Order: sequence, then C-alpha cells, then structure tokens
Amino acid sequence: MKKRFLGNDQLKVSSIGLGCMGMSWSYGEAKDKNEMITLIRKAFESGVTFFDTAEVYGPLVNEELLGEAVQPFRDEVVIATKFGFKSLERDPDKSRWGGIDSRPEHIKKVVEGSLKRLNTDHIDLYYQHRIDPNVPIEDVAGAVKDLITEGKVLHFGLSEAGVTNIRKVHEVHPVTALQSEYSMFYRNPEKDILPLLEELGIGLVPFSPLGKGFLTGKIKSDTKFDSSDFRSTVPRFAEENLKANMAIVDFIESVAKKKGITPSQVALGWLLAQKPWIVPIPGTTKLERLEENIGTAHADFTTDEILKINDQLSAIKIHGNRYSPAQEKMVDK
Repeated sequence: MKKRFLGNDQLKVSSIGLGCMGMSWSYGEAKDKNEMITLIRKAFESGVTFFDTAEVYGPLVNEELLGEAVQPFRDEVVIATKFGFKSLERDPDKSRWGGIDSRPEHIKKVVEGSLKRLNTDHIDLYYQHRIDPNVPIEDVAGAVKDLITEGKVLHFGLSEAGVTNIRKVHEVHPVTALQSEYSMFYRNPEKDILPLLEELGIGLVPFSPLGKGFLTGKIKSDTKFDSSDFRSTVPRFAEENLKANMAIVDFIESVAKKKGITPSQVALGWLLAQKPWIVPIPGTTKLERLEENIGTAHADFTTDEILKINDQLSAIKIHGNRYSPAQEKMVDK
C-alpha cells in the first residue's frame, strides 16, 4: 500500500483508509462484532494504516469496536475519531444522539470517553464533527490545542467545515485534515475548498468516496432502502432521482471497462489522481469489497485521462440533494 501525507505536519497514512461507520450504524443493522474485527485486522495486514470512526457512530460502540480490533498493532496505525455532539451516555438505549455541542468543557470531557473506548492514550487525528454555531470556532480550536499540549490528541481536523471557519481555526492551531464528502457524485469542494486546502497545506479526507455505495454499480434504479438505512431519507436516492442518476453509473462503468478495473476502483482512483494530499476512506463490511478498494492503489490515471473524465462528468446532471433537510442544516457553508 502506498503512503500519503496529510497536512503540513506530515501525518503519514495509507493512501486508502477504512471508514468504520457502516459496521455499527447507518447502513442497516449493526454487523457481527467478531466479523468486523477480523475485517479491520485484514485491512491492516493488507496495508491499511488509517482508520476512521466517531463517538456518534453506534453511538459509542464503533469506537469500542475499532479500539479492540487495532489493539495488537495500535502504534502502527492512525486512528481518527470525532467530537461535537451532546452527551451520548444520557440515552439509556444509546439509539439516538443529541444536537451539536462543541463547548470547550464538553470537548475536554468527551475526549476521555473516546480514549477509553479506543483503549489508547492518544487520538492521532481528532475532528470537530460539525461546526457549532453557538461556540466561537476559535474557542473550539483552543480546546483541542490544549489537548494536543497534554498529548491526548496529536493532530486537529475539521469535518464539513466551510472556508471562513477553516481559516479561523488554522490561525489558532494548524489544521491537519478536513474530512468532507467528495466524489464523482459530489464535486462541490472543487470550487472553494480544494484551493484553500492547497493554500494552507491541509489534507482532504473524502468520506462517501463511492457515493454512499452508488458509484459501485451495485445499486440499481429500482433498489429500495430499508428504514434502518439512512439512504432512505436522502433525496438523491429517492425513486425518480435514483433513476435519473444512473447516468453517472453508466459512465463510470464505461470507464471501468476501458481500464480493465471495477467501477469502485475508477471512483477511488479518480479521487487519488486529483491531489497527492487526498486520502479517501471507503467503508465496507465485506472482505471482497475491502480487497477491491485496496486494489485501487494500482489503478493509475494519466492527467489527460482525468481531464477527459472531468469534462464528461461535468456534463452529467446530478439529481437530488446529498442530505435530508435536517442534516443539511448542520453543514457549514
């Protein structure tokens, strides 16, 4: 597995990471814990050294899963987790999570829970999960800076942050990475975010690099999502939009056929070709999909190929928003 560096402080990670959310949350029922531990360890054996989780995934149980899985090789991997929601322990069945909360005193409290669940004495990359409009972003940065001084956190990151707040945070403490959605299915970051990250020397960690599974070609125009699958609430996956959006899948499949690779490898390879500081974190619960995603490291695209692909992508209209109205409100503009 090739390596890449995030941020000016050179956080070294595998060029393809592993998003662990779907193992416990959002994509239907939680998967068998032992099977997921085996999958995470197989990823490490295959060269993956970058693992992503969050306190809200589960909630809480995804951090516990990852912490147990990587314990035999903890010092050889980079763990990224996130803070920024109200106390998750208050809900007896832990089936729901509260609103946004990034007060400094809350951050310094919840980091202890994450450290315990991850069974570690430090978090390699600590993201603010969503911008909190009620807390000055400089105060958030100051709180994480204190955690870095204490050695509990090594690197600071932001998730779904906009240009203004990225600049404000970076002035208080350098941002190592921004985690935001970016894929052939959602190219909005190209306008303002990517140029800013290049200017400031911040890495990008795209989540949903396979368009929440859509770009793999496994989802069909008549696919129905169970109520436990969050895609059932996403406008982009509503029946009419799903049918209209199959145009991008058809295009990706045509590229895959020419290159002799899979649609997933086209989508991930395209991301890797955009910038050397981009590290996607596709999630999966299946060994064959893990192996397929890891194989992307050898799916190279020339500059000319990328330019032609981008031109053709720009001509394809994407139908429907990427979030429900409630989720959209939490995205920093």
